[in-house]
Amino acid sequence: MAVLVALGAFLMTLAGGWTAQRVTDRRHLVLGLAGGLMLGVVGLDLLPEALEAAGTEVFGVPEALLLFVAGFLLAHLVERLLAARRAAHGADEHARAPEVGLTAAAAMVGHSAMDGVAIGAAFQIGGGMGAAVAMAVIAHDFADGFNTYTLTSLYGNARRRAVAMLVADACAPVLGAASTLFFTIPEQALGAYLGLFGGVLLYLAAAEILPEAHHDHPARSTLLCTVAGAGFIWLVVGIAE
Repeated sequence: MAVLVALGAFLMTLAGGWTAQRVTDRRHLVLGLAGGLMLGVVGLDLLPEALEAAGTEVFGVPEALLLFVAGFLLAHLVERLLAARRAAHGADEHARAPEVGLTAAAAMVGHSAMDGVAIGAAFQIGGGMGAAVAMAVIAHDFADGFNTYTLTSLYGNARRRAVAMLVADACAPVLGAASTLFFTIPEQALGAYLGLFGGVLLYLAAAEILPEAHHDHPARSTLLCTVAGAGFIWLVVGIAE
């Protein structure tokens, strides 16, 4: 049942990527929407779940928040190291490295796999719990597919790479759900992962996606798309609850 439900996440992820691909003539709006979706996912979905799952504190600070900051700094460090390497080889230091896009997309794939694990684990608890978690995952996987394709293509990767990462992201929930037939992940470890991933995602949204969205088109419509993206995630979280 968990694997069958995860097929819904597969289809929604592909739908999100297809939407991002079809509206490339409005690139600034796509990026504005992607930034809002990522901000909403981090602030309204990932962090609350991380704080609930990883409840331990380290020197008075929740472990999930420490890993959130570590994820943000890790993403910044990786981008700076890649930029320095490109500069050492004569390339523009400020040019976007395709490797960053692929790494970010790979992180999205890993997150989607964990979504599948969450579906499988919830069905192990009971059918009602499984259905509730599945609805939340399927609803926000549209945003995951949208962001995966956008992140990969933003950093200069060819369309075929963006499509390949999108397909991998779509397959990940199905594989994650299937894996729960063999093992389960401790709740605290899952919370730690969500905190770390949230920091990475926030860095990409705040330092890369949104500045690029407003660089050439500082239009009100771009800002409205960002607000709409965050509002959409709020709606999804509210319905799931």
